[in-house]
Amino acid sequence: MNFTRILTLTAIAALTVGAWHAFGWPGIALAVGGIVMWVLLHFTRLLTILKKAADRPIGHVASAVMLNAKLKKGATLMHVIAMTRALGELQTEKDAQPEVYRWTDTGQSSVSCTFVGGKLTEWTLQRPEQVSP
Repeated sequence: MNFTRILTLTAIAALTVGAWHAFGWPGIALAVGGIVMWVLLHFTRLLTILKKAADRPIGHVASAVMLNAKLKKGATLMHVIAMTRALGELQTEKDAQPEVYRWTDTGQSSVSCTFVGGKLTEWTLQRPEQVSP
């Protein structure tokens, strides 16, 4: 469990306890309502990203060079899918760590991204060989 998850769970518990001490049962209802709304907002964002990605071919991106420039270490797989608006083409076995996904553009340039635990650790840009006339 990483630090962000621990901090989130601690904040939720502190909010609930604080609401109980301040308002009793109505405070608990208010805190739980806020937490449910927060979860629903994240769920809606996830579904919107996946709906947009479902309309595009797997592993396709408009420009691999631009994707390469936008990537940052520590980005989540969902963030990369939102940037590309397409699911990546899985290059490793399913559920194996690390996961490697590839996105290719129409010029056959591609970006291979390595994710460990759902976080981007490294990526490489491959460009096709240029043939001189």
